[in-house]
Amino acid sequence: MVNTFINNFKKHDLDFGSSEVQIALLTKRINNLSLHLQKHKKDFSSRRGLLQLLAKRRALLIYLFYRKKTIYYSLIFKLNIRPIKFSD
Repeated sequence: MVNTFINNFKKHDLDFGSSEVQIALLTKRINNLSLHLQKHKKDFSSRRGLLQLLAKRRALLIYLFYRKKTIYYSLIFKLNIRPIKFSD
């Protein structure tokens, strides 16, 4: 299941650690945790884990935004996530 998800975003056969793959896997985990938290509203440990995953994904997205903008925009379109808001 994870391998089929990775195949959509990897650059070559042995690519498991590129920013695109990491963001895709984090997004999958975030979506699963969000569904869990909708059912279990008082699970604060999972909520903390979700916030950590969101921060990690945000950092990777910022990295992509500054280094590879075309990949950044295609990735947020494919994963259906909002673009990053930068504070001025």
